[in-house]
Amino acid sequence: MQTNKEFILGLPKAELHVHIEGTLEPELAFRLAQKHRIALPYQNVAELRRAYDFSNLQSFLDIYYAGAAVLKDSDDFYELTLAYLKRAHADGVVHAEIFFDPQTHTERGIALQTVLDGINPALAEGEKSLGITHRLILCFLRHLSAAQAMQSLEQALPFKDCLAGVGLDSSEAGHPPHTFVAVFERARAEGLHAVAHAGEEGPPAYIIEALDLLHVDRIDHGVRCEEDPELVRRLARERMPLTVCPLSNLKLRVVERLQDHNLKRLLDQGVCVTVNSDDPAYFGGYIAENYSAAQKALGLTRRELATLARNSFEAAFLAPADKAAWIGKVDSYLRSADTD
Repeated sequence: MQTNKEFILGLPKAELHVHIEGTLEPELAFRLAQKHRIALPYQNVAELRRAYDFSNLQSFLDIYYAGAAVLKDSDDFYELTLAYLKRAHADGVVHAEIFFDPQTHTERGIALQTVLDGINPALAEGEKSLGITHRLILCFLRHLSAAQAMQSLEQALPFKDCLAGVGLDSSEAGHPPHTFVAVFERARAEGLHAVAHAGEEGPPAYIIEALDLLHVDRIDHGVRCEEDPELVRRLARERMPLTVCPLSNLKLRVVERLQDHNLKRLLDQGVCVTVNSDDPAYFGGYIAENYSAAQKALGLTRRELATLARNSFEAAFLAPADKAAWIGKVDSYLRSADTD
């Protein structure tokens, strides 16, 4: 009989919340720093890994943005993206919806075309050689102004054909979604999907703003919804997906212990919860590790794990027929595992 780890690895799944810059492993960071003659403030890989001891979201972001400085040419973004896809494939990911932060790069003089000239060929190669389909989501940095977000969107519109949607990330506290209403309206008018980080550091009110003002298709994180029982009922009623990242929540101290995480409680209340890795190079685990850690800490059954995988396809920006096909494969996989 399969172990739970084997079951999780073989379970078809979509990843809907992963920042490509957050997949930059220390080994690659040092190699690219050497390539570009950039001095990192760490002596070696081990020292950099030891720095991944975060007290909150901002302490993580400080290291995250410093690490992104080694990404300078299209080959760097290609290598970064393909490395993630290979790792995700090993974890049973068959569809990935990847965030990227153009402002992180354009603010330091890297052209958006340079970024996309690396990411897009890697996504195409991942689909060809690994069978992973993809969507690309441009995120606005909420600690920057709404005017800067609009400028970033304007820069991206000539590349709209390779974008599935827009998102909102970075420092949540003190940066409410309502600030970005105009840019999200513009993006939706251009036919782009909308998602937003809300309810990780920010209060449940930020989730409500993302729903009612930004008109998002998904909430990224959303775990603080539980502080507002009526909001939880609304999320369940509307089948509004939450892209939850258990190890990220633990690492950033959204929860003190994974055993206290509300993923199972939300699942039990009918919320369309999904499991994702967020920034796996920094938070100690890719998607299978997130499934496994949640399974162990919360006592999730294989049926519950399969429900999480089904939810990931329900929430994905896929055609209805593709969603149905993958959900059918999840069901077949579960039936097969039940007969082992």
